[in-house]
Amino acid sequence: MQEGIGEVKIRIPRTISKGEIIRVQALIKHPMETGLREDKETKEKIPAHYIHDVSIYYGDTMITHCDWTIAISTDPLITFYLKADRSAPLKIIWKDNKGGVYQETVQINPQ
Repeated sequence: MQEGIGEVKIRIPRTISKGEIIRVQALIKHPMETGLREDKETKEKIPAHYIHDVSIYYGDTMITHCDWTIAISTDPLITFYLKADRSAPLKIIWKDNKGGVYQETVQINPQ
């Protein structure tokens, strides 16, 4: 397995006002192989390995769910906007087609 698969960097603003709409970015390290590419040396197909399910929670509430296919780029970047109306964890959970399940959480603390 490729080193670092599943690592994520979540970026939120350093300071957040209560009720502010903030931009959230999450960069997920993943090869996102389609199963259609050939290894240049062996000429054999590289097996499919891609994220197919992404769920995002703010506190206990799921705020979005995505079903992905092979058409997503390597190391995908997710960007979305969130109304930071309470202190709560923001959790991203993603699953890949090889059974990998990963998650990352950051705390949202509006002032």
